[in-house]
Amino acid sequence: MKYALRARTLLLLIPILMVLHGCGTTVDPGKRGLRWRPLSAGLMKEPLKEGFYWQAPWNDVFVYDTRWKSFKEKVDALTADDLPVTVYAAITMRPIPDEVYFLAQEVGPDWYKQLVQPQLLSAVRGVVANYSMVTLPERSSEIGNKIEAVVVEALKGRHLDVYNVALSEMEFSQMVLRAIEQKQAKEQEKEQKNFEVVIAERNAEIARIQAKGEGDSLKIRAEGEADSMRIRATAQSQAQDIITKTLTPDYLRFKLYESPNAKTIIVPDKLNIPLIVNPGADQTR
Repeated sequence: MKYALRARTLLLLIPILMVLHGCGTTVDPGKRGLRWRPLSAGLMKEPLKEGFYWQAPWNDVFVYDTRWKSFKEKVDALTADDLPVTVYAAITMRPIPDEVYFLAQEVGPDWYKQLVQPQLLSAVRGVVANYSMVTLPERSSEIGNKIEAVVVEALKGRHLDVYNVALSEMEFSQMVLRAIEQKQAKEQEKEQKNFEVVIAERNAEIARIQAKGEGDSLKIRAEGEADSMRIRATAQSQAQDIITKTLTPDYLRFKLYESPNAKTIIVPDKLNIPLIVNPGADQTR
């Protein structure tokens, strides 16, 4: 009898516990809940934070995940030069916790599919269309920032918070890959030529400096020689002036008389006749 009574009691408690379990909702950490009372107030505006909440069986609690989540999209786009490219864009975002009531009223729980996804796809295609194919890989970070700016502007006032948008991957056709390789090869060739030009300009500058140094050296040497010649010429001129001043007629007669080979010829002073001297008079006859 005792065991039978316990069994009947347990059978009665099970439905009661099931009913009680259906009359409560748990809001997990990182989420927000909204009370739904269809027979009275409708959707309650005040968000519920984490915890367990009782409600009547005909009422409910709608739970919104407000943690950061990433959504990845595969987008087929065309570049500025009308070449196809497949872009994988990832957006990290969440509902604003204190604004889940307005999000529920305006969009509902499927807010990403209805609101965010179309804006993200449109932003990716619009931004990629401004870049040529060969510039996409090296400017992916810049493109991601521009896509993020477009999405944030489009979702302004829609009760969503965007953390960032990034391009995780790009897929190109074989034709495009060959074009990228050719561009890289041309850039390397251009860099090599620029390097050679720099070296040539440096060598030319060195040659100009050396030529200028040699020219300056020759100029200094020529100026030195010219100065030396001027000094010698000045000295010779001064010596000639001194000698000329000292060669008086009396001095010349004295030097003539002083010479042992000189012969004295007395000529009347007032006779205007030429004086002929035989240079070979000292020879033995």
